[in-house]
Amino acid sequence: MLAAKLTSQLPLDTLRRIHHGTSYRCLYTLSNIFLHTEGGRTSDASLLSDSSALRRGFYSLSAFRPTFRLRDTQQYGRRSISLSAAKIVNSAPRPIQPYLRLMRLDKPIGTWLLYLPCAWSIALAADPGHLPHLGILTLFGTGALLMRGAGCTINDMWDKDFDKKVSRTATRPIASGEISQRQAVVFLGGQLSLALCVLLCLNYYSIALGAASLSLVISYPLMKRITYWPQFVLGLTFNWGALLGWSAVKGFCDWSVCLPLYFSGVMWTLIYDTIYAHQDKDDDVKIGVKSTALRFQEQTKPWLSGFTVAMLSGLVVAGVNAEQTLPYYAVLSTVAVHLTHQIYTLDIHKPEDCWKKFVSNRNLGLLLFLGIVAGNLWKERRENLLQNKEEVR
Repeated sequence: MLAAKLTSQLPLDTLRRIHHGTSYRCLYTLSNIFLHTEGGRTSDASLLSDSSALRRGFYSLSAFRPTFRLRDTQQYGRRSISLSAAKIVNSAPRPIQPYLRLMRLDKPIGTWLLYLPCAWSIALAADPGHLPHLGILTLFGTGALLMRGAGCTINDMWDKDFDKKVSRTATRPIASGEISQRQAVVFLGGQLSLALCVLLCLNYYSIALGAASLSLVISYPLMKRITYWPQFVLGLTFNWGALLGWSAVKGFCDWSVCLPLYFSGVMWTLIYDTIYAHQDKDDDVKIGVKSTALRFQEQTKPWLSGFTVAMLSGLVVAGVNAEQTLPYYAVLSTVAVHLTHQIYTLDIHKPEDCWKKFVSNRNLGLLLFLGIVAGNLWKERRENLLQNKEEVR
């Protein structure tokens, strides 16, 4: 109402000047003037017949409306504070910003997708009635951040020439020349050294198991040159934590649980990374690299549906072998609904929709983690009920 009243009383030439870049602060001052005067429409002769059209267009601008939000005014001294990863990276000292972008610290979704299979495994390995080990979860979170960064560095080193030809990746630090190959190698060495320190905090079985994944980390970026299934190799790499998390807690792998969980994680990666690959399929054709998006094309949804069935089947097997309880299977049904909706509503020809669907998988993974934790806590209640029945008998 206030914005409409203000625009109705401003002269046309004033509106034009504001529209072409005059500071919005003057609008706040003008609004105060109108609030403290006895109103009614003015008879200013400068309000020409075409002014109403300009006002409607000006009022529709989203930039105009925030002028009247109290939190945006200096009078109240309140400013919105964003803690987004991109804002944190942009506020870092300028010399280190390219390195933070190289390890994709400004885009944490990849770290989440690497970390969540680890968290699932750690939660499944927890003793009945207990929460997952917080220290191990934190350790794996640190490792996921470092290894995801190392993987991105290796990827950008391999793909420097490809990235230059794709608009979405042309500004990456190595492709744009902000970081040289030599600097990238040194930075990679630092990340891998820190990741090794994290790995050495685990038991010997887990150290050997974790070291075995390094060949996948190094070779994955080459797969897009060789096969239409690089997403499958990414799945093998990204879900290694499904094996490592359990071994970090128990000191060994229960393969009846870990293998179905690992299989489900690989299927999950095929789902979300195929969706992600549809963003770049036109550029991939031009530069000659391969992906499941190009392999499936218009048959993407049937393939994704098949991967979904396989993923859910693996999670059921893992849950049965881990003696999971009702909350786990209830959440699993919700995961099934989420994936079904994600695939059904996917528009593979709209990059923005592909990105939205891709990012939603973080919430899916977190939901499954909470289901595992709740199911594990339910075990104690179930055991207590059984014990009470036996005592009654």
